[in-house]
Amino acid sequence: MNGATGIERPPLGIRLLHALQKEPDWPTMTAEDLVAYRDAANRRAASRLFRVITGSPDRRAAVCWQEVRLSDRVLRVRVYRPSPGRGGSAALPLVLHVHGGGFVGTAAQCDWANSHLAARLPAVVVSVEHRLLAQGTALSDAVEDGWDVLQHMMQHAAEWGIAPERTAVAGESTGALIAALAAIRAKAAGLHVQAQVLINPVADLTETMFDYASMAEHAHSPTLSVTKLRLFQQLAVPPGTDPGAVSPLHAADLSGLAPALVVVPTLDPLADHGRRYAERLREFATPARLIEHPGATHAFLTLPGVVPQAKAARAEITEFLRGRLAGSRSAAARPTKAEAR
Repeated sequence: MNGATGIERPPLGIRLLHALQKEPDWPTMTAEDLVAYRDAANRRAASRLFRVITGSPDRRAAVCWQEVRLSDRVLRVRVYRPSPGRGGSAALPLVLHVHGGGFVGTAAQCDWANSHLAARLPAVVVSVEHRLLAQGTALSDAVEDGWDVLQHMMQHAAEWGIAPERTAVAGESTGALIAALAAIRAKAAGLHVQAQVLINPVADLTETMFDYASMAEHAHSPTLSVTKLRLFQQLAVPPGTDPGAVSPLHAADLSGLAPALVVVPTLDPLADHGRRYAERLREFATPARLIEHPGATHAFLTLPGVVPQAKAARAEITEFLRGRLAGSRSAAARPTKAEAR
């Protein structure tokens, strides 16, 4: 926040990155342009050099790619486990994670936070490398990827070394939408999900998607513009599809869901999506804790090298999940001083 004017400003690192990186002309992007942009961005996000911005993985967690073989396709997942000796010999909780980005993104961009969760909960964190939005690939495809991997993990718990009765879903942005829908479907299917963590979520893809004050106020946010969101909406819900079916905010029944932690950066066009979804969960008597981070921008949890608020958010998420997945809020469940660093 600018002390002289009282106006919130993005962190200096974000402003510098924004000045150095020219935003594409989203409305004129062709399908080929989008693929080229996506591939270059994902290579950058997964590179060692870029870890100055995205953060280094926790050394106390082992990180690897694995495959989940479903009946009709094979999906890659990025798996984070506590280093040998840290998790003990018992089955561990599962955190099913979904990365953000929509038409761009990779699970590797979330290594910093996910490896931390694996090491410090401890838990097995499985991040879904879901199908990305493109011509012919709608959001419903990515939603199915998240849901199918969650079902697979819980049905094959022994193979993965997890305790299915201690499962949480989590995600950022588009991934938070997928996680929220998975929590809704889990209740209907009788699957036991104990927590959901929704970070700067997209919650509304209907005709009202842009009818929120934060959309106008932060239309040109350096990490997510409304122009980019309009392209996202076009790809996510092409003509002939039902946007309400992939909009958690418009779900008919949000009662009896896993307690939610909704994390909202204030300098985000989607900020009001998160705020309103937390309100609606409470309207249905589903516990929902809303935490706002003033001065943080969209996707801030994946940018700890340039957004100081990411560390506080990571500690809050760790504390919330530890309490929910352990089944009690004992003294041992409190965050250590190291978790705030």
